[in-house]
Amino acid sequence: MSRDPLSGAPHTSGATAAIPGQAARAAARPADLLALFNDAPRPAAEAALLACCGSRRWAHRVAAHRPYPTVEALLAAADEAAYDLSRADLDEALGDETAPVLPPGTPASAHTALRHAHDAYLARFGHAYVVCLDPDRPEEHLDRVLGGIRSRLNNEAEEERVVSADELRRLTRTRLARLVTEKGGSTGHSRPSVPV
Repeated sequence: MSRDPLSGAPHTSGATAAIPGQAARAAARPADLLALFNDAPRPAAEAALLACCGSRRWAHRVAAHRPYPTVEALLAAADEAAYDLSRADLDEALGDETAPVLPPGTPASAHTALRHAHDAYLARFGHAYVVCLDPDRPEEHLDRVLGGIRSRLNNEAEEERVVSADELRRLTRTRLARLVTEKGGSTGHSRPSVPV
């Protein structure tokens, strides 16, 4: 069993990392969680950030600019760093992503459709399909994932790279907000994407 690099707690595959000491302070308010993030040792902060976005340069840059006075300031810095990713940094981050996860009870036909579409997407673009479902209602997620991947398969490579970078930035922002505003740094959602 692997351990979370920050807290030493058992690691749930795909779960967002927690800030050191966060598990012991399960009732912490968002300002307290931001303070924990600001005060965490740099390697621990970078590990938590890498659970939000797989670019080491992005994690290093966001960690280096601590302390952040507000969650909004942290999110703005994370967005700025995401917009500044080089081609290699974006490749590294996209390479760390995996396909969206469908929830239990989803018909087998939907799982099969996603698996086939995702295989085609990987073959065409060389990285996992990335989508941020945060603004959508849960009942829309399945259609958004399946319809989105089919539609985006028609994109040219550079067009899809731009779309993927934007989806990754939005997804990273969602993960980071959860890290510093929710108990335990995770809502039980898989790390690569919000489950559908």
